[in-house]
Amino acid sequence: MGVPLKRTTARLHVEEHLEELERLADTAGAQVVGVVTQQLDRPNPSTYLGSGKLEELSEKARELDATLVIFDDELSPSQGKNIEEAIGKRVMDRAEVILDIFATRARSSEAKMQVELAQLEYLLPRLTRMWTHLEKTRGGIGMRGPGETQLETDRRLIGHRIRVLKERLTDVQRARAVQRQSRKQVFRAALVGYTNAGKSSLLRSLSHAPDIFVEDRLFATLDPLTREVSLNDQQRMVVTDTVGFIRKLPHHLVASFRATLEEVLEADVLLHVIDASHPYWEEQREVVDEVLAELGAHEKEMVYVFNKIDLLSPEEAEGLRTRLRNLLPNHVMVSAAQGDGGVLELRSMLLDRSRRHTPLVELRLDHANGKLLAELHRSAEVAATRHGEDATYVTARMDAATLARATRMGATIVAPDPSPLS
Repeated sequence: MGVPLKRTTARLHVEEHLEELERLADTAGAQVVGVVTQQLDRPNPSTYLGSGKLEELSEKARELDATLVIFDDELSPSQGKNIEEAIGKRVMDRAEVILDIFATRARSSEAKMQVELAQLEYLLPRLTRMWTHLEKTRGGIGMRGPGETQLETDRRLIGHRIRVLKERLTDVQRARAVQRQSRKQVFRAALVGYTNAGKSSLLRSLSHAPDIFVEDRLFATLDPLTREVSLNDQQRMVVTDTVGFIRKLPHHLVASFRATLEEVLEADVLLHVIDASHPYWEEQREVVDEVLAELGAHEKEMVYVFNKIDLLSPEEAEGLRTRLRNLLPNHVMVSAAQGDGGVLELRSMLLDRSRRHTPLVELRLDHANGKLLAELHRSAEVAATRHGEDATYVTARMDAATLARATRMGATIVAPDPSPLS
């Protein structure tokens, strides 16, 4: 059921939005048998739809023998309850379908806790709708029926479970902070983007890790996955794949996955992966930008990675390339599935940014310390070597761990950031 508002851009994309909803329903295990749409000036506060369209929906559901009606918009608890009573069918909104998909896709204990928390917070204000078969028969103090008693018990149990999950996820958040601290001196990138844009495929191509799971479905990956990526013989970085975003992503879900999405906040650069073959990639880009703004990551350095260019004709690819030169200068076009030259160009861009984040250091070495000189050429990116009368001077880019190892082996820091080579 699609209900775009007349004064919004949603009415222009209603077919595409409903196609996405159909993909969500398919991912959740439902079979779509019919579609109903209505344009509204404003939603009815009681039933969301107008009375005539509600009757039409009821008749079509009976005619097609549908067992479930899915709305593309989020319904309030009372609206969902009233619509169910009016049409006699189970009603779900888009947010509930997305939560259901996340529940089936969660694999790690962390992802399962995050999804359960989001589901319980979504469910809590809707409990009354689920207990209509146990409504109280008499009112008044001391005359409460079994329905209300059970409802209060369920609310208390759910409230307790929400508190427990939040405490456990706080522990997860602390553990992740410790893990990130150990990677603090390493250049880090996070993959963000609309679901099914090809983030996991890109990570697999960059890291040469065939074990990374890739599937052409919505929300194929929920758990963050970090891999080391070699930029050249000395320079390395870590890249983290994060959960995909989608239009009208439930707020509870974003809040629950905040511990996971903090990888985005800690990254040095964000790789915004966009499906170049999708006809509405601009709308998808805006959706991702909105979620990043909600997370407080909208000011991060961003590289736009236009993926799946192998699905475009040469003319379409050239037209997109010409347009992006002005629209998004900081972009690269790739085919992660084919590992084409675009992936090499992206690797080169990341190397350039990694060098900017890794300081140049000038070290003084004894002439006889050939072992340390070899270690620097192996572990650091040597920019210059000068043999003086008293010692050898090496200027190189290196992380804190390599610098600490060099000083233990006898090197002396001459200058932390020599201006001629910075």
